[in-house]
Amino acid sequence: MATHLDLEEQEQLDQLKHFWNTYGTLITSIVLLVAGAFVAWNGWQWYGRNKAAQASSLYDEIERTAQAGDPARIALVLDDMKKRFAGTTYAQQAGLLVARTLYEKGNAAGSRTELEWVAQNAIDPGYKAVARLRLAAELLDGKSYDDALKQLDGSVPKEFEPLVADRKGDIYLAQGKRTEAQAEYRKAWTGLGPTSDYRRLIEIKLNAVGVDPKSLAPVVTVTPAAPKTP
Repeated sequence: MATHLDLEEQEQLDQLKHFWNTYGTLITSIVLLVAGAFVAWNGWQWYGRNKAAQASSLYDEIERTAQAGDPARIALVLDDMKKRFAGTTYAQQAGLLVARTLYEKGNAAGSRTELEWVAQNAIDPGYKAVARLRLAAELLDGKSYDDALKQLDGSVPKEFEPLVADRKGDIYLAQGKRTEAQAEYRKAWTGLGPTSDYRRLIEIKLNAVGVDPKSLAPVVTVTPAAPKTP
């Protein structure tokens, strides 16, 4: 004879069967989806680490090739880096390194090509700003003043704004535009912190265009202390 406890257990079992028949497929699907996402995430993490390791190894090879001074080999390895790892910081660093190497070896056109690639393709806005600043400097050396200024158009990270202003000042000064150069050097001096070593260079430039840096410093007003009452 079935006891009261047996009946309760049977009722609970029937309820469980009904629940599983109703929602079992959905629960299974959710579990599989979560498990699949976890596996995919782990796979993506592994892929990212593996890709970064390969990009790092290739960057080391570019460094060695740059030091050896083999232009043909440099171009070949950098092209491989761009094709396989264009979205990594290693590719951006490699582009800047190769550009400097080519410029030092007298290949200004090749250097500009690599700087333009970094300026257009860099994911990191800091690397993009560095490429644009260096490209503007090389164009300035080549007396391509308008093209140099175009490289400095647009927004850059805030910490680069004084450097952009300084470079613009150099370009305007080379063009004989003294007033514009003064304005840009003022921006650069004001944007740099008082402890910045680079600010001293800006002060020299300001003096050269007839601006006393002391006139740009904020005037500190000292309020005399109130007399003490006896």
